[in-house]
Amino acid sequence: METLLPDSWQMWVTFAAIGTAVVFYSMSRFSLELTSLFAVGFLMIFFHLFPFENAQGENLLDSSVLLSGFAAPALISVLALLVVGQGLFHSGALDKPTRIIASAAGSRPQLVVIATLLLIAFVSAFLNNTPVAVMFIPVLATLAARLRHRPSKLMMPLSFVCILGGMTTLIGSSTNLLAAGIASRTGVGEIGFFDFTGLGVMLAGVGLVYVLFVVPRILPDREGLADELTGGTGKQFIAQIQITYDHPLVGMESVAGLFPPLKDMTVRMIQRREHAFLPPFEDVRLQPGDTVIIAATRQALTEVLKSRSGLFENMLEENHQNQNWDGERGEETPERPTGDLTMVEVVVAPGSRMIGRNIEQIGFRYETACIVLGIQRRSRMIRARMSDIRLEDGDVLLVLGKPSDVGGLRLNRDVIPLEWSATELPDPSRARRARYVFAGTVLAAVSGIVPIEVAAVLGAAAMIAFDVLNIRQAARAIDRRIFLLVGAALAMGIALDVTGGAAYLAEGVVSLFADAGPAVALSAFFLFIAIATNILTNNATAVLFVPIAANAASQFGVDPMIFIYMVIFAANCSFATPMGYQTNLLVMGPGHYQFSDYMRAGVPLILLLWITFSLLAPWYYGL
Repeated sequence: METLLPDSWQMWVTFAAIGTAVVFYSMSRFSLELTSLFAVGFLMIFFHLFPFENAQGENLLDSSVLLSGFAAPALISVLALLVVGQGLFHSGALDKPTRIIASAAGSRPQLVVIATLLLIAFVSAFLNNTPVAVMFIPVLATLAARLRHRPSKLMMPLSFVCILGGMTTLIGSSTNLLAAGIASRTGVGEIGFFDFTGLGVMLAGVGLVYVLFVVPRILPDREGLADELTGGTGKQFIAQIQITYDHPLVGMESVAGLFPPLKDMTVRMIQRREHAFLPPFEDVRLQPGDTVIIAATRQALTEVLKSRSGLFENMLEENHQNQNWDGERGEETPERPTGDLTMVEVVVAPGSRMIGRNIEQIGFRYETACIVLGIQRRSRMIRARMSDIRLEDGDVLLVLGKPSDVGGLRLNRDVIPLEWSATELPDPSRARRARYVFAGTVLAAVSGIVPIEVAAVLGAAAMIAFDVLNIRQAARAIDRRIFLLVGAALAMGIALDVTGGAAYLAEGVVSLFADAGPAVALSAFFLFIAIATNILTNNATAVLFVPIAANAASQFGVDPMIFIYMVIFAANCSFATPMGYQTNLLVMGPGHYQFSDYMRAGVPLILLLWITFSLLAPWYYGL
């Protein structure tokens, strides 16, 4: 764009506006959304009252220009890829591989952890980091329990390897896409899928060595929230498995008092007609007609349902024969549905009609179209069939049903749903479709048949069209913070570029390092941006510094893409603060981290990557 008077007073107001926004972002006193809206609003009002005009008297920074960032192809790509990632997560497309990884930890647990983190880094190169982190948090928590480590030893490495893997390809991180979008819009050039992969893999390799072997040693051995993630030490629900003639447990014999298929479950009693077997179970072989009473965490029961092992299939089929899961009774269908299911905990309310009656007597599934998977009672251990347990005030029931039926429990006066506990179970029948859609999206982006934003939008639309997600689920995947933050950062970046602020900063860097050459300037830029990205977040940093870097490259007379790749690498160094990147926030709770933990582990990693880049970049680019 044409600019006037690079040292104009509007430029200094723009600097002040950006600096103020950075301060408010870093203070976290106000939400990111509110700060972003005020930043955009201020710029629109300011440049409306004091227009920045060209020679023809046209305002170069009117509202349409400042708001153009909200429709930027790079931003649309990021939001669409979030929907694609949500489709993989919601369908459980990655559940089977993660279960295999967790079960393989028995023989060589340390190697399995390293292999898992390397796999996460690889997957993060081709999928948005956030759903990858969400998918693997329970797996890493399980591995930590088996290694007898605190989750704090593995959760932060999970976030870090996601970031390192994401800096190797164009779609690995939203930062990369945004930087590429700015470079394309400003006419600097187009960035291909693997254009910066070579140096990116070198940096990621050095970072992975540090993350795998150093970070776990310097992180605190702090109690985490593994109970909520793995259920290993969480509260136990009493559930029962009815052994029918075609049940997978028919003929299963106890081994050392345990039943191997009932992993992560405690068998409390086996009811065979009038006889009850109690632990320890010696030479007990399960027969049709047996009722196996188990104690298991919610997570263990969830994993059984997701694995489609058939342990509870008879319960679900029996419920479906009595009602078609749409609340209509008496219509039988050949098989149970495979649609969306929601699991929720409900508390038996004081004065409930259910008190003193068992599950069969209250007719819960007939009245609510939901089934009770388990019962939890804090007062004492229960060894009885669910049909023999008389409910008490305060008992917690683990309930499964369609989302609409679970929502209807809010109107039931006999139970109090714990809204925070409601989780949707992935539908395995849609996993294959989700994998195909994801593979098609990646192949379309890699091959260059269509632009990345087109591939991403079509991938998001396919997730909805093929019934992997519905509109509501897809909308929830779109993070409004990303939308507003990136839109505001693009507005600030445009204002900085048009008023001459980018050129001013670039000239300042060039003059400061003019005698040292472009290699030193590249190194200095990297360190400065790596610090800024932990305060401003990676997306905003990339958007702000791409035009500055391009101007600096032109001042030194080198390929501007070299400096833009530097911005991508440096902006991805979001290791030192929890708000630097979304995956850092995701693992903060499960790892029970404090702000200082990120500084302790992240600052050395940033310095290591800076030194590595400073040594390799001049050789790699021939500077």
